[in-house]
Amino acid sequence: MAEQSSQKGWRDEYKNKLVTAEEAAAQVQSGDWIVVPPVNSAPIDILNALAARKDEIQKVKIASNLLIYPFAFLGGDYVGKITYYSGYCGPLERMFMPQGNVVPFPMHLSKAYKALDRAKAHDVAMIEVTPPDDRGYMNFGPCGVAYGRYATKKCRKVIAQVNSKTPWVHGIENVVHVSEVDFIVEKDHDLPVVPEIEITDVEKKIGEHIAERIEDGATIQLGIGGIPNAVAYFLHEKKDLGVHAEILSDAIAELAELGVITGRKKTIFRDKIAVGGLIIGTKRLLDFCDDNPTILSMPIQIANHYDTIRRHDNLCSINSALTVDLTGQIASETIGHLQYSATGGQADFVRGALASKGGKSFIALPATGRNKDGSLMSRIVLNFAPGTVVTTPRSDAMYIVTEYGVADLYMRSIPDRVKAMISIAHPDFREDLERQAFEAGLLIPATLPVNV
Repeated sequence: MAEQSSQKGWRDEYKNKLVTAEEAAAQVQSGDWIVVPPVNSAPIDILNALAARKDEIQKVKIASNLLIYPFAFLGGDYVGKITYYSGYCGPLERMFMPQGNVVPFPMHLSKAYKALDRAKAHDVAMIEVTPPDDRGYMNFGPCGVAYGRYATKKCRKVIAQVNSKTPWVHGIENVVHVSEVDFIVEKDHDLPVVPEIEITDVEKKIGEHIAERIEDGATIQLGIGGIPNAVAYFLHEKKDLGVHAEILSDAIAELAELGVITGRKKTIFRDKIAVGGLIIGTKRLLDFCDDNPTILSMPIQIANHYDTIRRHDNLCSINSALTVDLTGQIASETIGHLQYSATGGQADFVRGALASKGGKSFIALPATGRNKDGSLMSRIVLNFAPGTVVTTPRSDAMYIVTEYGVADLYMRSIPDRVKAMISIAHPDFREDLERQAFEAGLLIPATLPVNV
């Protein structure tokens, strides 16, 4: 009888908390900080209703990252009214950034909670969840767990959009109870998806170089994009791989379905595909994760914590860069002063992999890019453009990979690093890079092999 009474209690509470999207958005006051789940877990209808209040409010700040829905508040006409602070800029943020209402919020993703705390982002949590189960618990879905419990515990108001199309994802701290929510909006919509990215020939070469250095039984961290997809393509013959990552992509799901990923050799979270609360990809991926007990989604501060990562033996971390200098400094987030992506979890996983027993860290990038005039440029350089941010310091660099090979920089001297980096640059730029290195004093004759 007590259980029936408890169930009746949360069901009545649920009904009493139901409001429209407009009524929910009306709870936001000028000056409020709003914490919103990233990517495909943002409550679209409530945020659209909030955007419609543009002329009623001012100095509202939204904290999230990697949004993939084109919210009106990203536009320049919302400056001073509703401003978006992004912990990770994706294609959509880059598109809107010139309008002046997307503010980069740099942080290691493992420290996102601390960044939000220091900003005093404790006013409103806007989340999207599944309908409640028989006990009144609602699931955060594909990306809401990233810092969902932080938001629901810290914020003075919690507003939930219940979307029956949200997949139920197994994990840690992955649910919120009806009793913890102040307002509930029932509104369904299809979750935004990220299409699979076609792999280029250059990315295939990079992927092959990396995959041949990943052993059976290793635990891998892959992101999203062409290079991670290319690495996955060359892992099809591997056995008993595990996964511990901040992002789960279609490539990982495919490897799991093929039986390549089993998790049997993992030292922690055995038999689980562990992910830091970010499931990003196609509808096929979302369907794969829905009520899948092999998925273990968790807050980003747990997944990306140094102690969590290093406890995985043979952890192979694969990340991308925009450019790398001859000594191994890795720039992955800006092009000069222009924000391109973010710090993300790169340094978290690089350092965690280096501390892992048998761990390996790979930073991958094409050897060349294009200048604005279409001419070829080297992405391996002597000096970064002014304003370029170093995401991972050279003292943490291990393997740098281009289509021309792998440079092993770990614990090596500056001359050895420079020679290794030149060897994986595009052949058309190697002679000039060597000359620049000599002129800069990075290479000296005593470090070169003697011709006999």
